Amino acid sequence: MRGSLLRTSGVAALTALTLCSAQPAAQARDGIGVGGAAALGLLGGVVAGGAIASANNGYYPGRPVYVAPRPVYVEEVCHVERRAFIDPYGYEHVRRVRVCE
Repeated sequence: MRGSLLRTSGVAALTALTLCSAQPAAQARDGIGVGGAAALGLLGGVVAGGAIASANNGYYPGRPVYVAPRPVYVEEVCHVERRAFIDPYGYEHVRRVRVCE
C-alpha cells in the first residue's frame, strides 16, 4: 500500500515537472511571448504596489506636532562714548568706548 502511494506520487510529480518545464512551441502569430507576459505581470505588480503605498497617508490632523518657537533677537542699544584717562606717565588720553545698555 505504502509503495504504491509513493510510486503514484512520484509519477505525478515527475509528470508535473515535465509539463511545467517544457518550452511552448513557437507560434507564427503576433503577440507577446512568455517572457513578455511575465514582464508585464511584474510591471503591473510594481504599479499596483506603488499606488497602494502612496495611498497610505501617515499624517492626520490629530497627530501632536512639536513646533519650535521662532527665535527672538534682542537688539542691544549701543552707543560710543569718549572717555579720558591718564596713563602712568601723567599724559591724558581720550579713547572711544562702545557702551551697551
